[in-house]
Amino acid sequence: MKPLERFKNLILIDKRDIYQIILYALFGGLISLTLPLGIQSIINFLQAGKASTSWVILIVVVVVGVILVGIFKIMQYRITENLQQKIFVRSSFDFAYRFPKIKHDQFYNQYPPELANRFFDTLTVQKGFSKLLLDISTAILQILFGMILLSLYHSFFIIFGFILSGLLYLIFKANFSKGLETSLKESKYKYKVAHWIQEIARNHLSFKNQNLFNFSLNKNDELVSDYLEYREKHFKILKRQFIQLVGFKTLITAGLLIVGGLLVLNQQMNIGQFVAAEIIILTIINAVEKLFGGLELFYDVLTSLEKLGAVADLEIEKNNNQQNFMIDNNEPITIEAKNLHYKYPNSDVCILNNINLTIKPKERLLIKGENGSGKTTLVRLLGKILDPTSGVLYINDVNINKIDIENYRSRTALVTSSDSTFEGTILDNIICKNQSISINEINSILEKVKLTEFIKSLPLGLDTPLFPDGKQINSSVVQKIIIARSILSKPEIILLEDPLTKVDNEQSDEIIKYLMDEKHPWTIVITNANKDWEKYATKTITLKNGQIT
Repeated sequence: MKPLERFKNLILIDKRDIYQIILYALFGGLISLTLPLGIQSIINFLQAGKASTSWVILIVVVVVGVILVGIFKIMQYRITENLQQKIFVRSSFDFAYRFPKIKHDQFYNQYPPELANRFFDTLTVQKGFSKLLLDISTAILQILFGMILLSLYHSFFIIFGFILSGLLYLIFKANFSKGLETSLKESKYKYKVAHWIQEIARNHLSFKNQNLFNFSLNKNDELVSDYLEYREKHFKILKRQFIQLVGFKTLITAGLLIVGGLLVLNQQMNIGQFVAAEIIILTIINAVEKLFGGLELFYDVLTSLEKLGAVADLEIEKNNNQQNFMIDNNEPITIEAKNLHYKYPNSDVCILNNINLTIKPKERLLIKGENGSGKTTLVRLLGKILDPTSGVLYINDVNINKIDIENYRSRTALVTSSDSTFEGTILDNIICKNQSISINEINSILEKVKLTEFIKSLPLGLDTPLFPDGKQINSSVVQKIIIARSILSKPEIILLEDPLTKVDNEQSDEIIKYLMDEKHPWTIVITNANKDWEKYATKTITLKNGQIT
C-alpha cells in the first residue's frame, strides 16, 4: 500500500469528525470573509467624518465575527484532540493484537522488538494529522474565499486566482515525490540508529570492553553519517520549497499591490476597498505559508504511516470461528503428523523431511537430535506456530487447518527456548491475572517447581516486580516461573523446548519427575539433551537431517 493510500484510509476511518472540522472551518471562513467588508465600511464612515449608529453597529459586528471565528477554532481543537486520542488507542491495540497473531514466518529476518519501535511513529501521526486538518483546511478555505472576495472588487483578480492556483500546484508537484522519497530514507536510517543504541543498551556489559566500546562508537558513526546524508538530501527539498515560497510571496505581494494601486488611481476602487483588499492579500499570503509549512509535516505523517505499515502489512493468522471446528472438551487429544515437510522462507532446503508421527493422549514423547536437526521446528509445527510447507497435521483425525486455532492453543502450553518473563509482578507472570486460579493451586505448583523458598526470601513475595527478561533474577528462576505458568494454564498438551537448561541437576530432576509423572492428565513433548528426561519418557524419537531415524 502506498503512503497516500494509507493517509486516505486514515481519513476514511474518522471521516465524520473530519467533516465537522471542515464544516467549522467553512463557517469560520465565511465569517472571516465578511470582516474585510465590515472594515471597509468602517473606513468609509471615518473618511466621511461621521460617527453614526451604523458605525458603532459595524464595529460590534466585526468584534462578534472575530469571537465567532475563535469559538469555531476552539470547537475544531476539541475534535482534533478526540482524533489524537482515537489514533493513539487504535494504534496501541492494533500493535498489541497483531504481534501475537502475526505469522511466525513473517518475522524471518526481522527483529520483533525493533519493529515494535514503529509504534513511536503514532505520536507523529497524532500531532501531524490533527495539525494538517486544522491548518490545511483553514488555509485552503482562506485562499479560496480570499480570491472570491477579491474578484468582487475587480474581474482581474479572477485571473490572478487561477494563476495563483496553478503556481501552487506546480510547486507541489515538483517537490512532493522527491520530498517523500528522501523523508522515507531519512526515517529508515533514523530507526537504524535507534536500534543500534537499543542493542548497545541490551548488551551494555559486553560493551564495557574497550574494543567492543570502540566498535559500538564506530558503527554508530557510520549509521549517523548515513542518516545525515539522507537528512541533508531531504533538507535540500525543503530549502527549495522555501525559496519557491519566498519568490511566490514576492510575486503575489508585488502583483496585488501594483494592481490594487492602479485600480485606486484609476478610480475603479476606493481607499476603503484598497485597505480591505490588502487585508485579504495578507490573509492569502499567510495561508500560502501555512500550506508550505504543512508540506514538511505532510511528509512526516506519510513517512510515519509507512513505518506503522511495516507492522500492519505483516500477515496475521486467519481463524474463521464459524467454519472451523472446536475440539470436544471431553475428548482426549491425539496428534498425527503425515508426511510433514518444512523449509524456512528463502531457503531451498527442507529442515524437516517426511515426518510421520502419532502422539497419543498422556504420552511422554522425547525428541532427541543434534543442533539443527529440526527438533525446535517440529515442536513449533505441533504447536501451530509454524505451518508445514507440505504434509498435514491432524488433531483427532481432523486437519489442524480446520480446527479453531484459539481453541487448540487454549488447551496447549508451549514453552520455547526464547521465552522469558515480562514486566510485571511475579504473580502476574505466573497467572496472568487469571482470577480462577486459587492461591492453594499457586502455592502447590510453586512447591513442585522449586520456587517456594525463593519467593519466601523476597520482601514482597509474589508481588515482587520483575524487569523485562527477568534481568534482576537468576535465569534458573526465570525458567521455573515459565514452567509454573504453563502448568497453571491447565493444558492437555505441554510442548517444551529445552526448558530446564539453567536449573541445577538436583532440582531439575525433581521437576522432570513431577512433569513426567503418569498420574498427570497432560501429554508432554520435550526436546532436550538431558538424559533425565529420557528415563521417564514413554516414547523417544531421534531426528537427523530433518528425518526420524
